[in-house]
Amino acid sequence: MGKEFNKDASKTSDNDSVVDSSVVDAKDKNIKSENLNGDDKKKNGPVKSIVLFIRQIISELKKVVTPTKDELVEYTVVVLAFVLVIMVFITVVDFGIGKAIMALFAK
Repeated sequence: MGKEFNKDASKTSDNDSVVDSSVVDAKDKNIKSENLNGDDKKKNGPVKSIVLFIRQIISELKKVVTPTKDELVEYTVVVLAFVLVIMVFITVVDFGIGKAIMALFAK
């Protein structure tokens, strides 16, 4: 699956820590360049802000996972069952409140 967790930290080589820290540093630079505060947006101008926004949208869309047909059917059934249960609950409560009001105020 991936790199297994090493329980004994003393067994790791120095090369592993150098590679890992360089990867982390590269990721930090990318994160810092994408996380602009208000002052940086004013300096970059509207065109760069729009380009950054579009890049962030594309990045987020790459993370989207399309469900399989079986998952889609399962999710649909769950949602419809939940809606049906809530619909029945609201109908019963409405009917009960209606009967209580009629009994209270009807002559």
